[in-house]
Amino acid sequence: MLGAPGVGKGTQAKRIAEGYGVPQISTGDILRDAVERNTPLGTKAGAYMNRGELVPDEIMIALIRERLDEVDCQSGFVLDGFPRTNRQAVGLEKLMRSLGLKFDAVISLEAEREVLVQRLLARRVCRRCGADYSMTMRPSKREGACDLCGGEVVRRPDDNEETIRNRLEVYQRQTAAVKGFYAKRGQLRLVDGGGSVDDVFARVEDALSG
Repeated sequence: MLGAPGVGKGTQAKRIAEGYGVPQISTGDILRDAVERNTPLGTKAGAYMNRGELVPDEIMIALIRERLDEVDCQSGFVLDGFPRTNRQAVGLEKLMRSLGLKFDAVISLEAEREVLVQRLLARRVCRRCGADYSMTMRPSKREGACDLCGGEVVRRPDDNEETIRNRLEVYQRQTAAVKGFYAKRGQLRLVDGGGSVDDVFARVEDALSG
């Protein structure tokens, strides 16, 4: 699953995982898990994170390999938000080839930049459990309180307009090459990310079945 911040790729990846009975693999999640469990790779990654540096691609690819070796991935998986650069795409392809695997499809959710800006400005998150909300599309039932745990629902510090626009610009520059990489392999499926979660998922299912 590829897609700019705010386009809903995490939500759609979760829907695919649930619908097809396969795990959703988020590189952010497996990175945090490895660091918390103090695995050898987690220790290496944590050292970079503690210095405020990006975790090298080689470590991220190795973490993905460890995750793909787990039993629940034997029938398939959804990789959420990776790769983000052409170099990562090349490294991931080498890994997949070494495991005898190939992506059925690479879904890229697409939306106009101004739509994404407004979505991110409306985004809210529970300070306690991390549940996501939207002031315009999916607000909490009680204003300022999480439906799941009752924690405080707030705007993320980086969800301000200047930062949002910069993140979208960086994403566009980085992933143009990634989409081209998969388009050349006949795997890229562009999906309109506008509308409700159900509408987008219906388009994703069409893209997968195609």
